[in-house]
Amino acid sequence: MKDALEKEIRERVAELVDVGRDIVAKGLALASGGNLSARVGEDSFVVTGKGTWLDRLQPEHFTLMRMDGSVIEGPIPSSEWKLHARTYEARDDARAVVHMHPQYALLLTALGHRIRFITQDHAFYVGSYGYTPYYVNGSDELADTAAEQVADGSHDVVVLGNHGISALGDSVESAFRKALNLEEAATMTYRALLLGDTTTVFPPDKLAELKHQ
Repeated sequence: MKDALEKEIRERVAELVDVGRDIVAKGLALASGGNLSARVGEDSFVVTGKGTWLDRLQPEHFTLMRMDGSVIEGPIPSSEWKLHARTYEARDDARAVVHMHPQYALLLTALGHRIRFITQDHAFYVGSYGYTPYYVNGSDELADTAAEQVADGSHDVVVLGNHGISALGDSVESAFRKALNLEEAATMTYRALLLGDTTTVFPPDKLAELKHQ
């Protein structure tokens, strides 16, 4: 049992290292802006350590901890560990959480514009998103309100006002894919607004057909 858990930890950490590198390479966060986690077993998770740069992650930069915040091993965890823990507690199906600081999603939301899902990937992989007003990073208010937005399963992605986004998935890849598609939807919404378009979205009547396929 212990060997299986250790193997799972190594695999999830390797996946998170790759995602962290991609996030910075794509300009979706700078330096230590953002944090990543994956559930291991049923009552614990690995999360990036405090102050770690996402494109320089190594296995020793991850903290293994319980949902109550107690550290099993590793460095001091990210100040956002509560955001990850409360998300896992709210959603049994969540196996990974990606928190990053994408420019267009944050800009549009700060300016009062709704992010529109324009392509089939936006509609299929994200479909909807939740929102929280600004709360100080690492606070109970931020963690609790973000968890409330995903608790009933209607959203897998939350825009954290003036801060970042949080995306959950049944795998590291799934969570990252949702985060990427939300930011691409925000980028396309921004460009559509520059062209004077305020209404274009993926045809709602086609979404059920797409999911059925």
